[in-house]
Amino acid sequence: MPQIGWFELLIVVLVAILVIGPKDFPIVLKKVGSWIGTTKRYFSDIQNKVNQSIDEEETVEKKYSKKNEKNSDE
Repeated sequence: MPQIGWFELLIVVLVAILVIGPKDFPIVLKKVGSWIGTTKRYFSDIQNKVNQSIDEEETVEKKYSKKNEKNSDE
């Protein structure tokens, strides 16, 4: 993944201000920030659901293995 330094970031911001305009730039930044936040929450929810499913599966496997251990001892 390419790394962006301070100089490159400054150039991107300056070009964005020239293209969008200084009046609308804060509005665009707010919208982009909102989109990024929404995307992060979406992926976080997916990750939490996957982790929850894995935890449930591990719990079921533990119960099943304990049941098999009891049956094999008899």
